[in-house]
Amino acid sequence: MSRIVVTGIGVITALGDSLAANRDALKKGQCGISFLELFPSRYAETLRFGEVKVSNEQLRQKFKVQDKGVTRTSLLAIHAFEEALKNSGLSTEQLASYDTALIGANTVGGMCLTDELYHDANNDTQGSEYISSYDIGSVNLYMQQRYGIKGIGNTINTACSSSANAIMYGARLIQHGLAKRAIVGGSDSLAKFTINGFNSLQILSPEICRPFDAARQGLNLGEGAAYLVLEKEEDAIGKKIYAVFSGACNASDAFHPSSLSDEGDGPYLAMSGAIQAAGITSNQIDFVNAHGTATVNNDEVESKAMLRLFKEVPAFASSKSNTGHTLGGSGAIEAVYSILSLEHQELYPSLHFETAIESTGLKPLLAYVQQPVQHVMSNSFGFGGNCSSLIFSKA
Repeated sequence: MSRIVVTGIGVITALGDSLAANRDALKKGQCGISFLELFPSRYAETLRFGEVKVSNEQLRQKFKVQDKGVTRTSLLAIHAFEEALKNSGLSTEQLASYDTALIGANTVGGMCLTDELYHDANNDTQGSEYISSYDIGSVNLYMQQRYGIKGIGNTINTACSSSANAIMYGARLIQHGLAKRAIVGGSDSLAKFTINGFNSLQILSPEICRPFDAARQGLNLGEGAAYLVLEKEEDAIGKKIYAVFSGACNASDAFHPSSLSDEGDGPYLAMSGAIQAAGITSNQIDFVNAHGTATVNNDEVESKAMLRLFKEVPAFASSKSNTGHTLGGSGAIEAVYSILSLEHQELYPSLHFETAIESTGLKPLLAYVQQPVQHVMSNSFGFGGNCSSLIFSKA
Protein backbone atom coordinates (compact mmCIF):
# COMPACT_ATOMS: atom_id res chain seq x y z
CA MET A 1 0.00 0.00 0.00
CA SER A 2 1.25 3.50 -0.86
CA ARG A 3 2.64 5.55 1.98
CA ILE A 4 0.68 8.64 3.06
CA VAL A 5 2.91 11.68 3.39
CA VAL A 6 2.47 15.18 4.79
CA THR A 7 3.20 17.87 2.19
CA GLY A 8 1.87 20.93 3.99
CA ILE A 9 1.36 22.13 7.56
CA GLY A 10 0.03 25.34 9.10
CA VAL A 11 -0.65 26.41 12.68
CA ILE A 12 -1.74 29.28 14.89
CA THR A 13 -1.76 29.12 18.70
CA ALA A 14 -1.03 31.24 21.75
CA LEU A 15 2.66 30.65 20.93
CA GLY A 16 2.47 32.43 17.57
CA ASP A 17 0.78 32.82 14.22
CA SER A 18 3.11 30.71 12.05
CA LEU A 19 5.06 27.48 11.98
CA ALA A 20 8.31 29.37 12.55
CA ALA A 21 6.95 31.29 15.55
CA ASN A 22 5.54 28.15 17.16
CA ARG A 23 8.76 26.19 16.66
CA ASP A 24 10.87 29.01 18.08
CA ALA A 25 8.67 29.23 21.17
CA LEU A 26 8.74 25.45 21.69
CA LYS A 27 12.54 25.41 21.42
CA LYS A 28 12.83 28.19 23.99
CA GLY A 29 10.34 26.57 26.36
CA GLN A 30 8.00 29.53 26.21
CA CYS A 31 4.50 29.47 27.65
CA GLY A 32 1.62 31.20 25.88
CA ILE A 33 -0.79 30.85 28.80
CA SER A 34 -1.85 34.16 30.35
CA PHE A 35 -4.81 36.20 31.54
CA LEU A 36 -7.38 37.10 28.91
CA GLU A 37 -6.93 40.31 26.94
CA LEU A 38 -9.30 39.97 23.97
CA PHE A 39 -12.10 37.67 25.11
CA PRO A 40 -14.72 39.06 27.51
CA SER A 41 -15.26 36.72 30.46
CA ARG A 42 -16.00 36.99 34.17
CA TYR A 43 -12.86 34.87 34.64
CA ALA A 44 -10.59 37.18 32.63
CA GLU A 45 -8.61 38.27 35.69
CA THR A 46 -8.77 35.09 37.75
CA LEU A 47 -8.07 32.19 35.36
CA ARG A 48 -5.40 31.79 32.69
CA PHE A 49 -5.92 30.74 29.09
CA GLY A 50 -3.95 30.01 25.95
CA GLU A 51 -5.37 33.00 24.10
CA VAL A 52 -4.21 33.87 20.57
CA LYS A 53 -3.24 37.53 20.85
CA VAL A 54 -4.65 38.45 17.44
CA SER A 55 -8.04 40.14 17.36
CA ASN A 56 -10.97 39.11 15.20
CA GLU A 57 -10.72 42.42 13.36
CA GLN A 58 -7.06 41.81 12.54
CA LEU A 59 -7.91 38.36 11.20
CA ARG A 60 -10.83 39.74 9.20
CA GLN A 61 -8.67 42.39 7.60
CA LYS A 62 -5.82 40.02 6.84
CA PHE A 63 -8.06 37.53 5.04
CA LYS A 64 -10.59 40.05 3.68
CA VAL A 65 -13.55 38.48 5.48
CA GLN A 66 -16.64 40.67 5.19
CA ASP A 67 -19.46 38.40 6.40
CA LYS A 68 -20.51 39.36 9.92
CA GLY A 69 -21.52 35.84 10.91
CA VAL A 70 -18.07 34.32 10.37
CA THR A 71 -16.83 33.23 13.79
CA ARG A 72 -13.41 33.33 15.41
CA THR A 73 -13.32 29.53 15.08
CA SER A 74 -13.46 29.96 11.30
CA LEU A 75 -11.00 32.87 11.26
CA LEU A 76 -8.38 30.83 13.12
CA ALA A 77 -9.05 27.94 10.76
CA ILE A 78 -8.47 30.16 7.71
CA HIS A 79 -5.13 31.31 9.12
CA ALA A 80 -3.75 27.78 9.61
CA PHE A 81 -5.36 26.50 6.39
CA GLU A 82 -3.71 29.14 4.22
CA GLU A 83 -0.27 28.47 5.68
CA ALA A 84 -0.71 24.74 5.01
CA LEU A 85 -1.80 25.47 1.43
CA LYS A 86 1.18 27.74 0.84
CA ASN A 87 3.61 25.18 2.19
CA SER A 88 2.08 22.43 0.09
CA GLY A 89 1.86 24.49 -3.08
CA LEU A 90 -1.66 23.31 -3.91
CA SER A 91 -3.12 25.18 -6.86
CA THR A 92 -6.61 26.66 -7.16
CA GLU A 93 -7.42 23.92 -9.66
CA GLN A 94 -6.31 21.19 -7.24
CA LEU A 95 -8.38 22.73 -4.45
CA ALA A 96 -11.46 22.74 -6.66
CA SER A 97 -10.90 19.17 -7.86
CA TYR A 98 -13.42 16.56 -6.80
CA ASP A 99 -10.55 14.38 -5.55
CA THR A 100 -9.54 16.91 -2.88
CA ALA A 101 -11.16 16.23 0.50
CA LEU A 102 -11.55 18.66 3.39
CA ILE A 103 -11.96 17.05 6.79
CA GLY A 104 -12.23 19.51 9.64
CA ALA A 105 -12.86 19.25 13.36
CA ASN A 106 -13.99 21.43 16.22
CA THR A 107 -16.02 21.26 19.39
CA VAL A 108 -17.36 24.78 19.84
CA GLY A 109 -18.25 25.69 16.24
CA GLY A 110 -20.13 28.97 16.22
CA MET A 111 -21.14 28.75 19.86
CA CYS A 112 -18.52 31.41 20.56
CA LEU A 113 -21.19 33.84 19.28
CA THR A 114 -24.04 32.52 21.42
CA ASP A 115 -24.55 35.90 23.11
CA GLU A 116 -24.88 37.64 19.73
CA LEU A 117 -27.38 35.05 18.51
CA TYR A 118 -29.37 35.33 21.74
CA HIS A 119 -29.44 39.12 21.41
CA ASP A 120 -30.77 38.89 17.85
CA ALA A 121 -33.36 36.29 18.82
CA ASN A 122 -34.81 38.71 21.35
CA ASN A 123 -34.54 41.88 19.31
CA ASP A 124 -34.72 41.04 15.60
CA THR A 125 -37.75 39.37 14.09
CA GLN A 126 -35.93 39.06 10.75
CA GLY A 127 -33.55 36.39 12.06
CA SER A 128 -29.84 36.62 12.72
CA GLU A 129 -26.62 36.52 10.73
CA TYR A 130 -25.27 34.15 13.34
CA ILE A 131 -27.75 31.31 12.75
CA SER A 132 -25.87 29.87 9.78
CA SER A 133 -22.55 29.94 11.63
CA TYR A 134 -23.84 28.39 14.86
CA ASP A 135 -23.82 24.81 13.62
CA ILE A 136 -20.65 22.82 14.31
CA GLY A 137 -20.33 22.08 10.60
CA SER A 138 -20.31 25.79 9.75
CA VAL A 139 -16.52 26.08 9.83
CA ASN A 140 -15.99 23.41 7.20
CA LEU A 141 -18.92 24.65 5.10
CA TYR A 142 -17.51 28.16 5.07
CA MET A 143 -14.07 26.87 4.11
CA GLN A 144 -15.56 24.82 1.26
CA GLN A 145 -17.40 27.85 -0.07
CA ARG A 146 -14.49 30.25 0.37
CA TYR A 147 -11.97 28.04 -1.41
CA GLY A 148 -14.28 26.34 -3.90
CA ILE A 149 -13.63 22.84 -2.55
CA LYS A 150 -15.98 20.36 -4.25
CA GLY A 151 -14.63 17.04 -2.96
CA ILE A 152 -15.66 15.09 0.11
CA GLY A 153 -16.19 17.34 3.11
CA ASN A 154 -16.89 16.32 6.67
CA THR A 155 -16.75 17.64 10.22
CA ILE A 156 -15.75 15.46 13.15
CA ASN A 157 -16.60 16.17 16.77
CA THR A 158 -15.28 13.59 19.20
CA ALA A 159 -14.35 16.14 21.85
CA CYS A 160 -10.60 16.48 22.42
CA SER A 161 -9.68 13.77 19.88
CA SER A 162 -11.65 15.50 17.08
CA SER A 163 -8.83 16.71 14.84
CA ALA A 164 -6.72 13.59 15.43
CA ASN A 165 -9.67 11.62 14.08
CA ALA A 166 -9.99 14.08 11.18
CA ILE A 167 -6.39 13.30 10.22
CA MET A 168 -7.03 9.58 10.48
CA TYR A 169 -10.22 9.82 8.42
CA GLY A 170 -8.57 11.87 5.69
CA ALA A 171 -5.78 9.31 5.38
CA ARG A 172 -8.34 6.53 5.01
CA LEU A 173 -10.10 8.38 2.21
CA ILE A 174 -6.80 8.45 0.32
CA GLN A 175 -5.97 4.82 1.11
CA HIS A 176 -9.35 3.66 -0.21
CA GLY A 177 -9.17 5.73 -3.38
CA LEU A 178 -11.93 8.16 -2.40
CA ALA A 179 -9.60 11.17 -2.51
CA LYS A 180 -6.25 11.95 -4.08
CA ARG A 181 -5.34 14.43 -1.38
CA ALA A 182 -6.91 15.45 1.92
CA ILE A 183 -6.64 18.70 3.86
CA VAL A 184 -7.20 17.71 7.47
CA GLY A 185 -7.15 19.50 10.79
CA GLY A 186 -9.17 21.44 13.26
CA SER A 187 -9.88 24.71 14.99
CA ASP A 188 -11.42 25.91 18.21
CA SER A 189 -11.77 29.35 19.76
CA LEU A 190 -12.39 30.35 23.35
CA ALA A 191 -16.06 30.55 24.17
CA LYS A 192 -18.20 31.16 27.22
CA PHE A 193 -19.85 27.80 26.57
CA THR A 194 -16.61 25.87 27.04
CA ILE A 195 -15.13 28.11 29.75
CA ASN A 196 -18.26 27.83 31.90
CA GLY A 197 -18.70 24.16 31.04
CA PHE A 198 -15.18 23.14 32.03
CA ASN A 199 -15.42 25.33 35.12
CA SER A 200 -18.55 23.46 36.16
CA LEU A 201 -16.58 20.21 35.89
CA GLN A 202 -14.07 21.77 38.34
CA ILE A 203 -11.10 20.91 36.15
CA LEU A 204 -9.84 24.41 35.29
CA SER A 205 -6.59 25.15 37.07
CA PRO A 206 -6.31 28.33 39.15
CA GLU A 207 -2.66 28.51 38.06
CA ILE A 208 -0.71 27.69 34.90
CA CYS A 209 -1.19 23.98 34.26
CA ARG A 210 1.46 21.44 35.28
CA PRO A 211 1.11 18.26 33.18
CA PHE A 212 2.20 15.04 34.91
CA ASP A 213 3.07 16.87 38.12
CA ALA A 214 1.93 15.43 41.45
CA ALA A 215 0.48 18.84 42.43
CA ARG A 216 -1.43 19.41 39.15
CA GLN A 217 -4.77 21.15 39.64
CA GLY A 218 -6.36 20.98 36.20
CA LEU A 219 -6.12 22.37 32.70
CA ASN A 220 -6.00 25.79 31.07
CA LEU A 221 -8.27 26.19 28.07
CA GLY A 222 -6.67 27.48 24.88
CA GLU A 223 -7.55 28.27 21.30
CA GLY A 224 -5.90 27.71 17.95
CA ALA A 225 -5.95 25.82 14.68
CA ALA A 226 -3.78 23.55 12.56
CA TYR A 227 -4.10 21.86 9.17
CA LEU A 228 -2.10 19.20 7.34
CA VAL A 229 -2.09 18.30 3.65
CA LEU A 230 -1.96 14.54 3.09
CA GLU A 231 -1.09 12.87 -0.22
CA LYS A 232 0.18 9.55 -1.52
CA GLU A 233 3.95 9.48 -1.78
CA GLU A 234 3.90 8.92 -5.55
CA ASP A 235 1.69 11.99 -6.00
CA ALA A 236 4.13 14.16 -4.02
CA ILE A 237 7.18 13.74 -6.24
CA GLY A 238 9.16 16.99 -6.31
CA LYS A 239 7.41 18.32 -3.19
CA LYS A 240 8.85 18.83 0.25
CA ILE A 241 7.71 15.95 2.44
CA TYR A 242 7.48 16.93 6.09
CA ALA A 243 6.77 13.46 7.45
CA VAL A 244 5.15 10.12 6.76
CA PHE A 245 1.80 9.36 8.34
CA SER A 246 2.67 5.84 9.47
CA GLY A 247 -0.30 4.61 11.47
CA ALA A 248 -3.17 5.43 13.77
CA CYS A 249 -5.80 3.86 15.95
CA ASN A 250 -9.00 4.97 17.64
CA ALA A 251 -10.33 3.09 20.65
CA SER A 252 -12.83 3.67 23.42
CA ASP A 253 -13.00 2.41 26.97
CA ALA A 254 -16.62 3.67 27.25
CA PHE A 255 -16.01 4.18 30.95
CA HIS A 256 -17.40 7.62 31.83
CA PRO A 257 -18.59 10.78 30.02
CA SER A 258 -15.61 12.83 31.18
CA SER A 259 -13.05 10.42 32.67
CA LEU A 260 -10.80 7.58 31.53
CA SER A 261 -10.84 4.21 33.29
CA ASP A 262 -8.29 3.71 36.06
CA GLU A 263 -6.59 0.99 34.03
CA GLY A 264 -6.27 3.23 30.96
CA ASP A 265 -7.81 0.71 28.58
CA GLY A 266 -8.72 3.30 25.93
CA PRO A 267 -5.28 4.96 25.85
CA TYR A 268 -3.52 1.58 25.90
CA LEU A 269 -5.61 0.18 23.04
CA ALA A 270 -5.19 3.37 20.97
CA MET A 271 -1.41 3.48 21.43
CA SER A 272 -0.84 -0.24 20.89
CA GLY A 273 -3.16 -0.26 17.88
CA ALA A 274 -1.33 2.68 16.28
CA ILE A 275 2.01 0.92 16.73
CA GLN A 276 0.60 -2.22 15.13
CA ALA A 277 -0.87 -0.21 12.23
CA ALA A 278 2.51 1.47 11.67
CA GLY A 279 4.21 -1.91 11.46
CA ILE A 280 6.77 -1.05 14.12
CA THR A 281 7.44 -2.10 17.70
CA SER A 282 6.94 -0.05 20.85
CA ASN A 283 10.68 0.36 21.41
CA GLN A 284 10.93 2.20 18.07
CA ILE A 285 8.88 5.15 19.36
CA ASP A 286 11.36 7.95 20.07
CA PHE A 287 8.95 10.48 21.56
CA VAL A 288 5.36 10.70 22.75
CA ASN A 289 3.51 13.99 22.43
CA ALA A 290 1.22 13.09 25.32
CA HIS A 291 -2.37 14.17 25.75
CA GLY A 292 -1.22 15.50 29.14
CA THR A 293 -4.11 17.74 30.15
CA ALA A 294 -2.81 18.25 33.72
CA THR A 295 -6.08 16.94 35.13
CA VAL A 296 -5.89 14.48 38.02
CA ASN A 297 -7.52 11.68 36.04
CA ASN A 298 -5.84 11.96 32.64
CA ASP A 299 -2.20 12.28 33.62
CA GLU A 300 -2.15 9.35 36.00
CA VAL A 301 -4.16 7.14 33.62
CA GLU A 302 -2.07 8.07 30.57
CA SER A 303 1.09 7.39 32.57
CA LYS A 304 -0.21 3.96 33.60
CA ALA A 305 -1.10 3.17 29.99
CA MET A 306 2.41 4.11 28.85
CA LEU A 307 3.97 1.95 31.58
CA ARG A 308 1.72 -0.89 30.45
CA LEU A 309 2.71 -0.51 26.79
CA PHE A 310 6.41 0.34 26.84
CA LYS A 311 9.14 -1.79 28.40
CA GLU A 312 10.98 1.50 28.83
CA VAL A 313 8.83 4.63 28.48
CA PRO A 314 10.35 6.90 25.81
CA ALA A 315 10.81 10.62 26.19
CA PHE A 316 7.42 12.33 26.46
CA ALA A 317 6.00 15.79 27.05
CA SER A 318 2.75 17.71 26.90
CA SER A 319 2.63 20.81 24.71
CA LYS A 320 -0.56 21.82 26.52
CA SER A 321 1.83 23.33 29.04
CA ASN A 322 2.73 25.78 26.23
CA THR A 323 -0.61 26.40 24.52
CA GLY A 324 -3.32 25.36 26.92
CA HIS A 325 -5.85 22.73 25.87
CA THR A 326 -7.18 23.74 22.45
CA LEU A 327 -9.92 21.08 22.47
CA GLY A 328 -10.97 20.22 18.90
CA GLY A 329 -7.83 21.82 17.52
CA SER A 330 -5.40 20.05 19.85
CA GLY A 331 -4.96 16.81 17.89
CA ALA A 332 -3.92 18.67 14.74
CA ILE A 333 -1.79 21.25 16.58
CA GLU A 334 0.09 18.51 18.40
CA ALA A 335 0.44 16.54 15.16
CA VAL A 336 2.16 19.61 13.67
CA TYR A 337 4.47 19.80 16.69
CA SER A 338 5.27 16.10 16.27
CA ILE A 339 6.11 16.70 12.61
CA LEU A 340 8.37 19.64 13.53
CA SER A 341 10.27 17.28 15.84
CA LEU A 342 10.80 14.88 12.95
CA GLU A 343 11.68 17.57 10.43
CA HIS A 344 14.27 19.26 12.64
CA GLN A 345 15.36 16.23 14.71
CA GLU A 346 14.59 17.87 18.03
CA LEU A 347 12.34 17.37 21.04
CA TYR A 348 10.45 20.06 22.94
CA PRO A 349 10.10 20.03 26.73
CA SER A 350 7.10 19.96 29.00
CA LEU A 351 6.83 23.02 31.26
CA HIS A 352 6.09 23.70 34.94
CA PHE A 353 6.85 20.15 36.12
CA GLU A 354 8.38 19.63 39.57
CA THR A 355 7.40 16.33 41.20
CA ALA A 356 6.44 12.99 39.65
CA ILE A 357 3.08 11.34 40.33
CA GLU A 358 3.73 8.93 43.19
CA SER A 359 1.94 5.94 41.65
CA THR A 360 3.87 6.09 38.36
CA GLY A 361 7.14 7.94 38.96
CA LEU A 362 7.29 9.15 35.34
CA LYS A 363 8.99 12.43 34.50
CA PRO A 364 8.38 14.24 31.20
CA LEU A 365 11.18 15.71 29.11
CA LEU A 366 12.23 18.94 30.84
CA ALA A 367 14.74 20.45 28.41
CA TYR A 368 15.01 21.01 24.67
CA VAL A 369 17.24 18.41 23.03
CA GLN A 370 18.52 17.66 19.55
CA GLN A 371 18.72 13.98 18.79
CA PRO A 372 17.79 11.44 16.10
CA VAL A 373 14.01 11.09 15.87
CA GLN A 374 12.48 8.45 13.62
CA HIS A 375 8.97 7.83 15.01
CA VAL A 376 6.75 10.13 17.09
CA MET A 377 3.44 9.20 18.69
CA SER A 378 0.80 11.89 19.26
CA ASN A 379 -2.01 11.14 21.74
CA SER A 380 -5.47 12.71 21.87
CA PHE A 381 -8.03 11.42 24.34
CA GLY A 382 -11.57 12.81 24.29
CA PHE A 383 -14.60 12.82 26.57
CA GLY A 384 -16.59 9.60 26.49
CA GLY A 385 -13.34 7.66 26.29
CA ASN A 386 -12.77 8.41 22.58
CA CYS A 387 -9.02 7.83 22.41
CA SER A 388 -6.80 8.28 19.34
CA SER A 389 -3.09 7.86 18.77
CA LEU A 390 -1.26 8.95 15.60
CA ILE A 391 2.24 7.96 14.55
CA PHE A 392 4.38 10.11 12.25
CA SER A 393 7.74 9.02 10.92
CA LYS A 394 10.78 10.74 9.43
CA ALA A 395 10.47 11.20 5.68
